[in-house]
Amino acid sequence: MAQVIINSYEEFEKLVGQQIGVSDYVELSQERINLFADATLDHQWIHVDTERAKVESPYKSTIAHGYLTLSMLPYLWNQIIQVNNLKMMINYGMDKMKFGQAVLSGQSIRLVTTLHSLTNLRGVAKAEIKFAIEIKDQPKKALEGIAVFLYYFN
Repeated sequence: MAQVIINSYEEFEKLVGQQIGVSDYVELSQERINLFADATLDHQWIHVDTERAKVESPYKSTIAHGYLTLSMLPYLWNQIIQVNNLKMMINYGMDKMKFGQAVLSGQSIRLVTTLHSLTNLRGVAKAEIKFAIEIKDQPKKALEGIAVFLYYFN
């Protein structure tokens, strides 16, 4: 799917209630999981001990940190949309976020987005993006919620 290009608040506003796009898949490899564990100091065995996970985990594999899955959102979002004429964009918050299924090491995820709402806050666009992070070839989603971004247009 082609990246959506937005040049103004008015162009953004036309997308309210519509699917904006779907990203490419990205693999959550064991190496990426280990690097995330190092960055966050979260070395729980379910994430980093592949041998123990094969035996003791209900998944029979290590799994990605939930927050690693969430942290992929900006990268995947940038594949879907390009917003031009900005001073800056700020992550404002998350609403109704729920983890639905663990992502096993080596599985791939992608982002599916809909523009839930757009509000003009005195020249700042508050965009509420309904998102789902899907796991390739799995019926349940890894993560769903509403990401809130503030776009400061020039």
